[in-house]
Amino acid sequence: MGTRSAEVNGYTKGTAPPPSPPPPPPSASRLAPKGGAAALRRALRHFFRRNLLVVLTVSGVLLGAALGMAVRRAELSRAQVTYLAFPGEMLLRMLKMVILPLVVCSLVSGAASLDTRSLGRLGGVAVSYFLVTTLVASCIGVVLAFIIKPGVGAGRLNTNGLLGLENVSSHKDTTDSFLDLARNLFPANLVAAAFRSYATDYKFVAVGNVSNGSLVYQKVPVGTEAEGMNILGLVLFAMVFGVALRKLGPEGEDLIRFFNAFNDTTMVLVSWIMWYVPFGIMFLVGSKIVEMEDVVLLVSSLGKYIFASILGHLIHGGIVLPLIYFGLTRKNPFTFLSGLIAPFTTAFATCSSSATLPSMMRCIEENNGVDKRISRFILPIGATVNMDGAAIFQCVAAVFIAQLNNTELNAGQIFTILVTATASSVGAAGIPAGGIITIAIILEAIGLPTHDLSLMLAVDWIVDRTTTVVNVEGDALGAGILHHINEKEMKKQKLQQEEGAELADVRVEAVANVQAEEETSPLVTHRKQTSDSTANMLEEKIDMESAL
Repeated sequence: MGTRSAEVNGYTKGTAPPPSPPPPPPSASRLAPKGGAAALRRALRHFFRRNLLVVLTVSGVLLGAALGMAVRRAELSRAQVTYLAFPGEMLLRMLKMVILPLVVCSLVSGAASLDTRSLGRLGGVAVSYFLVTTLVASCIGVVLAFIIKPGVGAGRLNTNGLLGLENVSSHKDTTDSFLDLARNLFPANLVAAAFRSYATDYKFVAVGNVSNGSLVYQKVPVGTEAEGMNILGLVLFAMVFGVALRKLGPEGEDLIRFFNAFNDTTMVLVSWIMWYVPFGIMFLVGSKIVEMEDVVLLVSSLGKYIFASILGHLIHGGIVLPLIYFGLTRKNPFTFLSGLIAPFTTAFATCSSSATLPSMMRCIEENNGVDKRISRFILPIGATVNMDGAAIFQCVAAVFIAQLNNTELNAGQIFTILVTATASSVGAAGIPAGGIITIAIILEAIGLPTHDLSLMLAVDWIVDRTTTVVNVEGDALGAGILHHINEKEMKKQKLQQEEGAELADVRVEAVANVQAEEETSPLVTHRKQTSDSTANMLEEKIDMESAL
């Protein structure tokens, strides 16, 4: 009985059962591919779910190129090409529709959310970054133009009509261009600034004595209104208005919340529009390929100009800007840029920094985690004044036209090109072919004719795409740099506050210990006891004397 009770499942207590033989291992040839395939499917599913919009946008560009090459053989009429471009036109109209509320509300809310000290510090860093990167871009353009010599061998295009383009009319003087820039900074009418900007025109006025025939016509500048949003004036007003709201304190909080809500609502609209981008981009690219005249002739004749411009964009966007970002943040710039593929694709397809702004703000906040206060402050300003890509091709174009006219540029003219390209890129409109207009300012400054700008227009649809990508890349990396600086400053302030709080606690504890020591000091207690006993003895003596 005892033996049976000491047995458990046929084995005596204290003795372990013999180990069971291990099961045969599964066939590696069967399970490894199956597990690897499942993991690959999960990874692909996760990738497409996370980057669906990026994949669709890039696919839209590729499908648009294929569509354009296929339809090009049909030799469509101009009306049919217009119909083909209609979905792309609708995309541009939707993106431009949200530019005004997005720029104004984001700048007001961004400036109002930053204290004056932080706003001044970040503003100074932003201005320095914009100036340095644009000046470096101008230097790259000039150096590449002198090395590659794009104007040598292209002189025959100056005399024949191979391009089928009319000469560009003469533009306004350089002085008037910069005066218009200053006037547009302070618009006389904010409502009109939403769709018009100030532009100087000229009229010829007769000066002299008509009777004796000494009549001379003098060119007089006249102020006119040009179609197009005055983005510079709106940006400056929104920034100052946001700072003023911050100064109001509690009285301005309701209005700040209004602009924040307005901006968030606009971003919701942007997120909806972004799902139409792949479809619209496909027809934008396809219609542009159909519109091309003789691509082989243009590329063979102006190939060195196109190559110099695009090479400058690759150097600046692929080497210089990432190095600046890495030097200031010690972070991988390409990891940062990998989250912005959709805005870069939009910039490539639309050729518009302003139209890319909604997509850039959404992706840089959601994918890269940039503080909304920083992105809403720097990106609208960058889309207006930071034009690194434009500075590169403007300098290449200026040297190209000089070589085309067999003009040797001296050191003074080269310096003028650098300074004028850097300054004029600030006022360049963030629209397709906007940089062509500012090339005229550079040509006027160095005394070169402007009628050769028709050559630039012939291939601008190629160069302008990489130009816009570099422009928006500079804005994005600038936002990343400001975000890093702001985070570093906030951590420093938090550390100082924690150290100050610890010192305050130490002071409070020291004072409490001193007070406790005084209250519990044996010397003080002894004195109290001695004084109390002396008082009691005096009172007893007085009572005895009064009794006698």
